[in-house]
Amino acid sequence: MSIVQNKKAFHDYFIEQRFEAGIALEGWEAKAIRAGRVQIKEAYVIVRDAEIYLVGAHVSPLPTASRHVAPDPTRTRKLLLRAEEIRKLIGSVERAGFTLVPLDMHYSRGKIKIEIGLAKGKKQHDKREAQKDREWRREQQRLLRDKR
Repeated sequence: MSIVQNKKAFHDYFIEQRFEAGIALEGWEAKAIRAGRVQIKEAYVIVRDAEIYLVGAHVSPLPTASRHVAPDPTRTRKLLLRAEEIRKLIGSVERAGFTLVPLDMHYSRGKIKIEIGLAKGKKQHDKREAQKDREWRREQQRLLRDKR
């Protein structure tokens, strides 16, 4: 079940491969995410010291959050992946010029997971071409509906 999606990523990047990762969260963050108070539109994923981190994801604290914790809504969160997946991602990002983008935050067997994509950036003409294709498919569906 999806919590939040990053539709902007599909507009700005060609997604080559997808990976599902766990997220190291604090208690107040898990509660806020379950309440739907998360935004990953401006977030990105970085590689630092052979580990993968989510940067820029905004988790708004609940008003009922405990007062002894000072919540930081945009803190850097560690992503949990297998070692061979991390090595593969590091190799792709450093050598092949790929970037890592968060695509979707969802529940998997009761746990909060994030889907990250290994992506290549789109040029402006690629974005225009994708827009034309979308509009043409929409027009085709409209024409098929009218013929019935």
